[in-house]
Amino acid sequence: MKKVFFVTTTAMLIFSSFTFAQRVACVDTKYILNNISEYRDAQSQLENLSIQWQKEIEGKFAEIDKLYKDFQAEAILLPEDIKNKRQNEIINKEKEAKELQKKYFGSNGDLFKKRQELVKPIQDKIYNAIEDYATEKNYAIIFDKAGGPVILYVNTKNDISDDILKKLGYKPGAIQSTENEE
Repeated sequence: MKKVFFVTTTAMLIFSSFTFAQRVACVDTKYILNNISEYRDAQSQLENLSIQWQKEIEGKFAEIDKLYKDFQAEAILLPEDIKNKRQNEIINKEKEAKELQKKYFGSNGDLFKKRQELVKPIQDKIYNAIEDYATEKNYAIIFDKAGGPVILYVNTKNDISDDILKKLGYKPGAIQSTENEE
């Protein structure tokens, strides 16, 4: 019995000393991104492109709607072959508009590619800064509290978001933390 108690106690002490030796911190990547001017500029560019493309697509659908309404108004008077020709024209224009919409906004569309081009390098830079910081300061785990309700409690002294901004060469606090938005 003493032997089991001793082995159990020793194992618990070793395990607890191991877990206490682990350093844990968190960052708020949304807060970090919002404090980086290049990211805000990229977001603005993406929004402007999105608005421009959306207007172009809406224009095409408005044109299709006009063609369809004109067709409906004249359909009774048109011979069958011209009816079919106009219907096919409307269908083709609708396909073109949908293809353009997919080209711009599809899962691998132009907007996605532009986002990868503008935002991914910034995200990679942040990830590398976090990785470097974790290595320098001997952190075992760094959580991202911006990703949703993954962490229920965070002691603010463990939030290294401002340190990461400084490491990246930006001034912290220009934009408030995402905690204040909720």
